[in-house]
Amino acid sequence: MKFNPGQLVVTRGVNDLISDNEEFAKHVFLSLKRHLAGDWGDLCDEDRVTNELALQQGERLFSVYKKEGVPTIWVITEWDRSVTTVLFPEEY
Repeated sequence: MKFNPGQLVVTRGVNDLISDNEEFAKHVFLSLKRHLAGDWGDLCDEDRVTNELALQQGERLFSVYKKEGVPTIWVITEWDRSVTTVLFPEEY
């Protein structure tokens, strides 16, 4: 892990789909592993650089993960590393 994620939480929508869809549950698990390793997923180069600076300066971290056949998810770690949230873009 590149940083402490704090408390790991998922929104109600993500939780409901995890319960109903094993493929989506795997996508969430693997995406969290990637986020914690500093693999920011499907971000543009500029946003990747922003995340790398945020790691050093204690700012919010943001990742996007897309996979064919399941909904896109966002993973956000707060600036103080107290909480990491998995959510759908429309839940932001």
